[in-house]
Amino acid sequence: MVVPEPGLPDRVTIYEVGPRDGLQNEKTVVPLDVKAAFVRRLVAAGLPVVEATSFVHPRWVPQLADAAELVEELAEGPTFPHPVLVPNERGLHRALEAGCAHVAVFASATETFAARNLNSTVADQMTMFAPVVRRALDAGADVRAYVSMCFGDPWEGPVDPDAVVRVGCELLELGATQLSLGDTIGVGTAGQVGDLVRRFGAAGVGADRLALHFHDTYGQALTNVHAALQAGVTTFDASAGGLGGCPYARSATGNLATEDLVWFLTGLGIGHGVDLDALVATSTWMAERLGKTPASAVVRALGGA
Repeated sequence: MVVPEPGLPDRVTIYEVGPRDGLQNEKTVVPLDVKAAFVRRLVAAGLPVVEATSFVHPRWVPQLADAAELVEELAEGPTFPHPVLVPNERGLHRALEAGCAHVAVFASATETFAARNLNSTVADQMTMFAPVVRRALDAGADVRAYVSMCFGDPWEGPVDPDAVVRVGCELLELGATQLSLGDTIGVGTAGQVGDLVRRFGAAGVGADRLALHFHDTYGQALTNVHAALQAGVTTFDASAGGLGGCPYARSATGNLATEDLVWFLTGLGIGHGVDLDALVATSTWMAERLGKTPASAVVRALGGA
């Protein structure tokens, strides 16, 4: 039964990250033709944005070593319509050569994760990202920026929300058009979510420029989505079937499952444009190829997994 809640947005954008954030955490390397079919099926299910891959060095993420080949396989014209992640100038160069017009960079709100993941400091990461963003914009591409460890860090513990706002604002000042705030280890709670969005608002960054990227480690992802909706956020990252995981959190169940998000939004009467049956079929199909049970509760309920 659909029961709208007063004060919530009428419609949201679901930013599907399964082909990139989901598959990069799988132990097995998915064949190129399966990856391409996965992206096509997600698009056919009505997902408006599907992040296809990442142009990282194959040594770092061998699961996505075929990024250029995947883009070529999926391309339908001179400009590739799906966003891709680029870690540095070299990755951006490869993405632009492949015709990508939507790129994303990945920053950290904490020193330890910046050192471990970027071989940098929180301050110096901006020096690394500045030429990437500038060149992307000069080439006519738009840039999304991810900020990881926005609510908790496995080495440093709770994260100062003002530190997250500082990093986020710096990325927007570089030229990023959207900021995705990541609960990388899934420890965030609803109060923290609302507080962080309000802090960005106080810094002059409206909820329309923010996206939220939740992991469901402690089963709080949908509760956190609700808090973000109440704060005016209308873009949410999710991964089909709950694909992906977090190597930094014990028992992490991975990304918020797209199907669970769709079911939740539908119940509130919030538009999203996604065909749930087609999405469930797609996630069931991919889970079979990965030899695993979908993490999504909705897929298990509707797909018989």
